[in-house]
Amino acid sequence: MSMMLSSTYEAFIAAGTPPEKAKEASEEIAGCDRRLVRLEVMNALILAGVLSLVIKAFF
Repeated sequence: MSMMLSSTYEAFIAAGTPPEKAKEASEEIAGCDRRLVRLEVMNALILAGVLSLVIKAFF
C-alpha cells in the first residue's frame, strides 16, 4: 500500500469524488512528491560537485 496524503483525500471526498478514486489520486500525488524530493537531492549533489570544482580551480 502506498503512502496517501490525508488532507488531499479529505478534500477530494468533500468535493464529491468517490472514495476509491480519491484514494488513488491522493496516492499518486504522494508518489510525485517523493520523486520531487529525490530530484532536489540530486540537484543539490550536482551543485556541490560543481562548486567544489570551481573552488579548486580558483584557489
